Amino acid sequence: MATVELTTENFNDVVGGSGIVLVDFWAEWCGPCRAFAPTFEAASEKNEDITFGKVDTEAQQELAATFGIRSIPTLMIVREGVVLFSQPGALPGNALDDLIEQARKVDMEEVHAKVAEAQQQG
Repeated sequence: MATVELTTENFNDVVGGSGIVLVDFWAEWCGPCRAFAPTFEAASEKNEDITFGKVDTEAQQELAATFGIRSIPTLMIVREGVVLFSQPGALPGNALDDLIEQARKVDMEEVHAKVAEAQQQG
């Protein structure tokens, strides 16, 4: 599956769904971002059931600010609308594959229960 360009207009529609979404915050001028791009693209081709999106932090400064992106590349994993992982730095392919497997194994009923509990506590 090809990666999806994420913008302020489509971000919530793409990321707020029921599946797993990997988001790569990047910029054209960023060397590590360009080095990570083929790894991200290869993972998208191996995991066709997952949505892979890219946020160009230069063009989408509002989105980058919303998520507090201070260093790029930053990889974020969202599942069922909940951010499970967000960390700057380019990952090697095997580490990205491992991270994807971990995201698949998360018990989302437990996560949603904890989120609801935290919201009730205010």
